[in-house]
Amino acid sequence: MESYKPIIYAILTAMAWGIGGYFEKKGLHLGNLPPQLGITIRTFVALIILGAVSFPHWGKIATAGPKALTYMVIGGGVVAGSVGMLCFYAAIKGAPLTKVMPIAFTSPLFGALMGIILGGEPLTLKTIIGMLMTIGGIIVLTI
Repeated sequence: MESYKPIIYAILTAMAWGIGGYFEKKGLHLGNLPPQLGITIRTFVALIILGAVSFPHWGKIATAGPKALTYMVIGGGVVAGSVGMLCFYAAIKGAPLTKVMPIAFTSPLFGALMGIILGGEPLTLKTIIGMLMTIGGIIVLTI
């Protein structure tokens, strides 16, 4: 039997990001803060919390190897962490959450495409249907 733990974590992720987006948008507007400052505040707080939680594992950085660390820096630090979050904050500052969130959270679609194109993951009928439903849902929610 497949473990449901990853699914539960994925649902909690979606909840945290959706609920967090609401509070972030409110904070940006209440304080008339620029998106760049909002993401800096978010990242600073996350750094403190994540630094404390990950502290027991810091030694693994030395043994991870340069290729693994490069992937983490480029993918997590530059693409998702910086570019993605700066764009997300600009979007939530300038448009309603009901428009921004469905579009912004098509990230699984892009992740699935990367897994198929670059990661050698199988393209199944189930995957194609799911991707089409994601696109259809976004169209319904944003038009």
